[in-house]
Amino acid sequence: MTNKQFEKISPAKLNERMDQIPDHIWVQCPICKKSFYKKDLGKFKECPNCHYAFRIGAKERIQLMLDEFEPINTDLKASKKFNDAQYVAKLKKAREVTGINESVLSGIGTLDGMQVAVAAMDWRFVMASLGTATGEILARLFETATEKKLPVIVFTASGGARMQEGIHSLMQMAKVSEAVAEHSKAGLLYVSVPCDPTTGGVTASFAMQGDIILSEPHALIGFAGRRVIEKTIQQRPPKDFQRSETLLKNGFLDAVVRRRDMKTTLTKILRWHQVGDNNE
Repeated sequence: MTNKQFEKISPAKLNERMDQIPDHIWVQCPICKKSFYKKDLGKFKECPNCHYAFRIGAKERIQLMLDEFEPINTDLKASKKFNDAQYVAKLKKAREVTGINESVLSGIGTLDGMQVAVAAMDWRFVMASLGTATGEILARLFETATEKKLPVIVFTASGGARMQEGIHSLMQMAKVSEAVAEHSKAGLLYVSVPCDPTTGGVTASFAMQGDIILSEPHALIGFAGRRVIEKTIQQRPPKDFQRSETLLKNGFLDAVVRRRDMKTTLTKILRWHQVGDNNE
């Protein structure tokens, strides 16, 4: 269609044609700003240009990363004492969207025949905020792993502490950190994978306490939000501020791994650790 032919189309006819185009055929990468067919993301949901890993849910991530998985502690929910109507409605909607009861899904799985305790946070569940039930699920996972002498892998993706639960939420940072410490004292491996986004109290605690810390390309990882920092220091941080590549450059990460390669990388790490244990 030429420009002149296009100009002859009435606004009503143009709107009618636009309404016939299905939604979500095209997606734009938030990092490189390139647009492409959604199907080009592939099963790993990666930008074909810059390899940014689009946000995915906990169930999808576990399916991509593990050979087998048996969930545990799935019945834990936020306490009924947090009964604000808006909060209760948010929780109900989050459970419908994600298919899980809390912002983290945990369980025991296998990678190449090796047993491992795993947790994955789901950003769609009240921004995977750290609530009391979230902290309890994670603490129990580390306790189970310590008892069974299993390595732990945690995929974080969170907005931080859950403000609707106040100080009770902040206490989860200490609770999970204590369970991580006990797991470490037992000489067991903890691999943390901060994904996009990992911020606030989660970054300030268990997300950065792994023996090995990996991340995906261009993941947002930080404590305070960019706007808060800008107002505080009265300066505009660089474009790559709080991105995984910057954290790697400054020694906060051990590696940035593409999502399509993450399972293979984790398998190698578990295998090396297993071999190391056998040589002791």
